Amino acid sequence: MSEQREAGEINPGGLGYLKGIAIDAVIFGFHDSQLKVLLIEYKRTGLFALPGGFIRELENINDAALRVVSERTGLDNIFLDQFYIFGDYSRYQPDEFKKIMSAGGMAPPDGHWLLQRFVSVGYYALVDFTRAKPTPAIIFDSCEWYDLTNMPPLIQDHTQIVRKALDTLRAHLDDKLIGFNLLPEEFTMGDLQQLYETVLDKKLLRPAFQRKMLSLGILERLSKKFSGGAHKAPYLYRFIK
Repeated sequence: MSEQREAGEINPGGLGYLKGIAIDAVIFGFHDSQLKVLLIEYKRTGLFALPGGFIRELENINDAALRVVSERTGLDNIFLDQFYIFGDYSRYQPDEFKKIMSAGGMAPPDGHWLLQRFVSVGYYALVDFTRAKPTPAIIFDSCEWYDLTNMPPLIQDHTQIVRKALDTLRAHLDDKLIGFNLLPEEFTMGDLQQLYETVLDKKLLRPAFQRKMLSLGILERLSKKFSGGAHKAPYLYRFIK
C-alpha cells in the first residue's frame, strides 16, 4: 500500500482496484550469515504480516508486485518472481482486517471490499540487505527484518507463504542466480558457499561446491582479496551479467 491511503482502498467498493485478488511478497535479504525476511506490523494491533498490496484496474500484476516491494524497500532493481497462488478458504479471516481497519480510524461496513475473500498471488524478492531501506506505510507501526528462525506469528496463511517461498528458493538456487541480489557485487567462494549453506540449512563439501559453481559458467574470477598474504588470499568473484 502507498504511504497515503488511496481513495479506492478506503472506498467500500474498492473503486479502481481488482476485487478478490491481492499480492503478498516474501522479501529475502542475507546478513551476518543469516537469511532475513521483511515483515510489517499493523499499527496498534500487534498483528504481523508480509508486505502486500492490491492491483489497480489498469496495472499489470507484475508491475503491482514491483510497486509493493519497491515501496517497502526503497529499491527499484529487484529480482522478483511469482511462485504460487494462495486461495484456501481457511485464509479468509475478516475479523483480523476489521481490527486493522478500526485501528487505522475506519469503521468498515460488513460489505466493504477489504473484508471479502481474497486470493493472493505470492512473489518472492531477493534484495541487497545493505542497500534496502525498510519503509513502513502510514498504517504500519514497523517494517523490519526478522531472522527466518525467529519470526513472530503472522496473520492468515503468511507463515505458510514464507515456507513455500523458501522451498521455491531452495529448488532454484542455481538457475535464479540468487547471489546476484543477496551478495555484494564482488565476493569470495567462501561467501557464496556460506549463502548456499544458509539457504539450504546444511553443510556443503568445499571442493565439490567449488567445482559445481565453476562448472555452471556463471562466475567471473577477479583479483585476490587482500588479507596480508597473497599466497593465502582467496580470489574474488562476481556473477557474469
